[in-house]
Amino acid sequence: MYIKEVSALYNVKEETLRYYEKAGMIPPVHRTENGIRDYSKEDLGWVENALCMRKAGLSVSAIAEYVGLTKEGDETLKKRLQLLKEQKQKLEEERDRVNVMLERLDFKIRKFQNKIDTM
Repeated sequence: MYIKEVSALYNVKEETLRYYEKAGMIPPVHRTENGIRDYSKEDLGWVENALCMRKAGLSVSAIAEYVGLTKEGDETLKKRLQLLKEQKQKLEEERDRVNVMLERLDFKIRKFQNKIDTM
């Protein structure tokens, strides 16, 4: 599958896919004899992983580190697990901050609604 098709499949710019490869967020993509990127099923899995990890808030360098560790094999499982646990903790803290803001907004909304209802 060529880069244009992958771009459409995942709704991501071709430039972004090239950047992911250059930054090490995905391993080097298979290429044709002419040097054109030809994404294999395995390459698509790496793209999906990078997109998921970005949405989860991992930095480019953290994703590249994860990819590098994965390529080193199972002896890096503990390091990869730690990296993921740390990001999960950050997301949970962010969720807690958002929940506090939502509770405050709900309080304000109820307060204003009550005021409007009694007018």
